[in-house]
Amino acid sequence: MAAVSWRLPDGVDPSAVVLASRGPGEQWMCFEQPERERSVVAALGAVVTLEDRGHLRFERTAARWRELVERACLEPSGGPIGGGLIACGGFAFAHDGGGSPHWSAFAPASLVVPEVALVRRGEEVWCTVAALVHADDPPERCLARVQERLAGLLDQPLPLLDPHPTERHTIAGAMAPEHYEAAVARAVELIADGRLEKIVLAREVDVHGPTPHDGAAVFGVLREAFAGCFVYAVGRGEGTFIGATPELLMRREGLRLSTVALAGSIGRSADPAVDDHLGERLLRSDKEREEHAIVARRIERTLRPHAVWVTMPEEPEVVRIANIQHLATAIRAQLAAPVAAVELAGLLHPTPAVGGEPAGVALPLIRALEGIDRGWYAGPLGWTDANEDGEFCVALRCALLQGRLARCYAGDGVVADSDPAAELAETEIKLGALLPVLAA
Repeated sequence: MAAVSWRLPDGVDPSAVVLASRGPGEQWMCFEQPERERSVVAALGAVVTLEDRGHLRFERTAARWRELVERACLEPSGGPIGGGLIACGGFAFAHDGGGSPHWSAFAPASLVVPEVALVRRGEEVWCTVAALVHADDPPERCLARVQERLAGLLDQPLPLLDPHPTERHTIAGAMAPEHYEAAVARAVELIADGRLEKIVLAREVDVHGPTPHDGAAVFGVLREAFAGCFVYAVGRGEGTFIGATPELLMRREGLRLSTVALAGSIGRSADPAVDDHLGERLLRSDKEREEHAIVARRIERTLRPHAVWVTMPEEPEVVRIANIQHLATAIRAQLAAPVAAVELAGLLHPTPAVGGEPAGVALPLIRALEGIDRGWYAGPLGWTDANEDGEFCVALRCALLQGRLARCYAGDGVVADSDPAAELAETEIKLGALLPVLAA
């Protein structure tokens, strides 16, 4: 493996380049957090694909990446974090991944070393080109392959969302709403019996369009509407996994680790006074506070054996995004020894914000109660670099686009005093991130 990096002119839009330049069936990824230094990691093509499954998928994937980097010939980039050789992609929620045919291209663990990676931090944009070189490869042929790849890059703006002028979309749940309410009611019974503290249950709602869904146009709308979130899109085969999530699973920079406990939610209002009232109600809700505390406690317990210290504020804060408000607690830790970003993601996943507590009881119940295949929904998604730093979000508020069909996913946490109708309404709010865009 060989890689070289250089700075591009300011103003290049990395995601737009990747989305305009991708070929049919090619692997690609766009990962942005617009309000955080306009951060972007965008990747095109695959030099090496690291795939795995099973309970040790995070550890084995991290070890393969480490071995690959140790044998690589890398030119120091001098750029921002993530600005050199990277591996990017995601992990399914479950260790064995999605079993349904529509998730077949999305392996339980799938990190790609891209041929071209474009990274932006602030105003700086860097390009890294990677190639796999064999002992008998003539240098001229290797250089020609790289030059051909670069010559195919297109710097074009993202397309606009173009609704069909006459035909309408059809929206239908994979399971009836009554099924979800019944699942919540059963979960509340299990909690009352003392078997669980919390479990997160999700829904799938399908949008059938008159024409194929345009992932590039949808991505453009999401990053404008959800600038405070991680906005992502991953291409595997003919499918695009796309969404906008407020939840950071982990970020590692050297021995510093950051994460966020995010649980407890309420809607928003266009009236600022009503919006503030809703936020205050969320902050004072015993039910939402307990749901949030379960997540924060688990994250702290998980990190302590690996850290010199773990710190977090005593009280959560309310964070607002376009259509919903959440309780959030920022958690930071100083690692006692280096632990790879991919391994840290595996340690933390799944938090009770997307799984349950205790995990050993909750996780086997999730699929039985939900009746859907989560695939990559609620799994870690992000990138790692040659220093094993990196960041992964939790893939929420998302959809799997395949031709004219978009499968949308959203869930909500169930605790002792959850009301089935109220939990169903919460999922409707979360589905509101994508449904209006896909059904336009």
